[in-house]
Amino acid sequence: MATMRVARITVGLLAGLCSLIVGADMPAVSANDSGTAASTDTVSIGGAEIYVGFESGELGLPRGALLNWVRKSACAVTEYYGRFPVQKVNVRIAPIGEGSGVLAGRTIVIDGIPWVRVAVSQFATKTSLGDDWIMTHEMVHLAFPSVARQHHWIEEGIATYVEPIARAQIGDLPPERVWRDLLDGLPRGLPAPGDQGLDNTHTWGRTYWGGALFCLIADVEIHRRTNNRFGLQDALRGIIGAGGNMDYDWPLARALKAGDDAIGVPVLVELYDEMKATPVAPDLPALWHELGVRPSGNSVVFDQTAPDASVARSIMARRSEPDAACGHRDGA
Repeated sequence: MATMRVARITVGLLAGLCSLIVGADMPAVSANDSGTAASTDTVSIGGAEIYVGFESGELGLPRGALLNWVRKSACAVTEYYGRFPVQKVNVRIAPIGEGSGVLAGRTIVIDGIPWVRVAVSQFATKTSLGDDWIMTHEMVHLAFPSVARQHHWIEEGIATYVEPIARAQIGDLPPERVWRDLLDGLPRGLPAPGDQGLDNTHTWGRTYWGGALFCLIADVEIHRRTNNRFGLQDALRGIIGAGGNMDYDWPLARALKAGDDAIGVPVLVELYDEMKATPVAPDLPALWHELGVRPSGNSVVFDQTAPDASVARSIMARRSEPDAACGHRDGA
């Protein structure tokens, strides 16, 4: 029997999908199964082999469009981390006869092999694939070691925070959109009455947006302490470089120290000690003012005279050349 070690779930728009995505219908594989069945396409990006298979059902999109969607998501993750986080992964696309667009995803390890499974409506269009964030979110999960359940906030928080920045770095999202979504979303991650810190408060808001809030605070502080030489992106790359990806179980303290070691300042460990069991509520309006991120209608404008305007620019900046498989990007 296959051993399911870690499950990370993104719940989509339809509640009825939950049992389909997180139920016991993940295909059983052996540790020696590369996933290269006759019906599987291979996408090579960032030093990884991504085996893309399609489950039974009808989709109104050509296979090539779906493969391009997987490729673009993998390119975003490769851009952010400097390489794809695992050497091999099986991606399964599950057609669903309801809803619209991309509906939900799950990332799991079975017998040492990572799987990403994403449900797609049979009514999905190329536009809905272009707008999708779920495939990139799920692939980001591959880039952090498996940690204890009480730390689920760091897994979902990183994926929530990194996904739009990674997409911005390949030109898939404008930075204004990323900052506007953070400005709107991060207040959901602030502690409510009765909160007992990130390790002990497992609401949806604290898990996803509270984890993302941890990431933003860490990112800004790393940039400040290193004069923009490093950011959270470099710390997370350091965890990958130390061998920490979803293939392995690590204590959270080990992962955070590996990230701090890569950047030379103990920001992640210190911030975790501060937020793990205490309801820390940072002053977000003050932070936006310092970063020079000003709301403007449905977008933002940037005040380049703000004290930390260079930090806001650096967080979104590209840090590596594009992978050859990802082609040319605007500004590359």
